[in-house]
Amino acid sequence: MSEARALTNFTGNAVATVLIGTWTKSVEKQQLVEVLAGRAPFDESMMTALDHGAPTPIVEAERMVADPPAPAQPSKMQVSEPAG
Repeated sequence: MSEARALTNFTGNAVATVLIGTWTKSVEKQQLVEVLAGRAPFDESMMTALDHGAPTPIVEAERMVADPPAPAQPSKMQVSEPAG
């Protein structure tokens, strides 16, 4: 039973990935055809953090030095005087 759920989950995720990638126009259709035809198998060693938009610690540190965030402003709460 768990194998059927795993297969269903995998298939749903694969279809959703292609569908959303097509909607956002981020799918390279020729690459998709090549991979699905078996002519360009998936090679995990080619994946890097930069492929997914995740900043590397060094890149993030360089960005913080070049453009430091503005200091937080204290909130301006109004304090009312007690009725007397």
